[in-house]
Order: sequence, then structure tokens, then C-alpha cells
Amino acid sequence: MAKKKTATQVKTVDKQRLQKFLASAGVDSRRKCEELILEGAVRVNRNVVDELPAFVDPEKDIVTVNGKRVHLADKVYYLLNKPKGVICTNFDPQGRKKAIDLIDCPERIFCVGRLDVETSGAIILTNDSKLSNRLTHPRYELSKTYEVKLKGCIDGESIEKLKKGVWLSEGKTSRAALKVINRTRTESIVQITIRQGLNRQVRRIFVRVGYKVKALKRTHIGNINIKGMGIGQYKKLTKSQVEYLKKITEK
Repeated sequence: MAKKKTATQVKTVDKQRLQKFLASAGVDSRRKCEELILEGAVRVNRNVVDELPAFVDPEKDIVTVNGKRVHLADKVYYLLNKPKGVICTNFDPQGRKKAIDLIDCPERIFCVGRLDVETSGAIILTNDSKLSNRLTHPRYELSKTYEVKLKGCIDGESIEKLKKGVWLSEGKTSRAALKVINRTRTESIVQITIRQGLNRQVRRIFVRVGYKVKALKRTHIGNINIKGMGIGQYKKLTKSQVEYLKKITEK
């Protein structure tokens, strides 16, 4: 006979996975929260929950871990001008400096998307997983603008190819906006705006047309930019900036 599911194992439209709720509240990583559940350290409405999947209603259920009640943290939103050499993950076995290490915040935050270790510039960090998922979903095509320093003098033909899209292993990239800021016989500086998020996309499309990227900096995420911010500096997003991000992911 099939085992009857408990109330915490029945998902409804108002509920979310227990380990996700715990991670969002800053208890620990989602994987560690799963371990806490299986160890019997978590109670929902005074009942021990030690099986997965399990679901809770954050608005109604009382959740405790080792006897201490867990509350969802207030949502926080930061813009960081990430330095080169800093990574955008919350865990790194190599012990490299992480973007979250640069922000003085009591909440457990994470990067919205990623910039590779060699790329500097704008990155948003938050504990709002719902908004983060929307901002990184291909459906919403959030624009991102980069300043790119290239080896060599980029020619008009290459510029037109990049504007129309070039072929990568994932397929043809979408159209891009590109403007030459400066160029000499040995070096070019260009600004490019894309609406895709393929892995290392900017570096790869320039290599595809024959130019090596010497330096790459993201300057804008949508209309949010790092103007006036020094390398490694961060600031809280304004209420209007947060509303802007939410609005463009509502369609």
C-alpha cells in the first residue's frame, strides 16, 4: 500500500519547498537545509518533518530549526562593481574571493547571474530568489551593456556581423547594438549591448569574428549602471530601481 503523504508533502499553489524556504531565510545553503530536514532538526507547526519533498506556506506555517523559529528575511538588493579576479558563486573549493565577500550584509545573498572571473563590472546581488529567477530567464531578454577592449583595429565588416548575430555552438546569437568608442591600429574599445545570456558570450562572439578580448567590463544591467562607482564599491538599489526590475519581468 502506498504511504499516505503528510500535509507538508502536499504541494499547493501557496506553498514552496521547505529547503528553499529555509535557504531563503538564511539558514544555510539549500543542500545543507535538506540535510537538516533529513536529520529531524526541522519542525513545521510543531511537527517534525524529516522526509522530502516537503512544502510550507511561508505566510501561515511556523517553522523551527533546532527549536529556533525561522523567519523570512527582508528582501535586499545591491549593485556591485565587481573587480576582476572575484567570482560570482557562494561556494568555491579553491578559496577565491567571492562577490558576496565584498558586501557588508547580514542576510544570505547571492549573485543574479554571473560575470566570469576575468570580467569586471555591474552585478546585482539579492536574497530575492523569485526576482533573480525572472531576471536570468531568457524570456525577458534583459539588456546588458559591456565595454570591450580588443586587440587590433576592428573593421566595419566585423561590426556588421556582430550587429546581425554570429553563429556559436548554441546557434545564432540575436542582434546586438554596437558602438566604437575608440580605435587605433593596435587596439579598439567598443560598447556592445546584448539581450542573451550565453556562457562567456561577449568574449566568444568577438573571437568568432577574429578579435581577442583584452579586457571586459559590464557597465549596465537594463538601465541600471555603475557610473561613479569605483572598482569593488557597492550600493543598495533604490526603490525605483527595484520596481523597474520587477516591472520589466512582469510581461
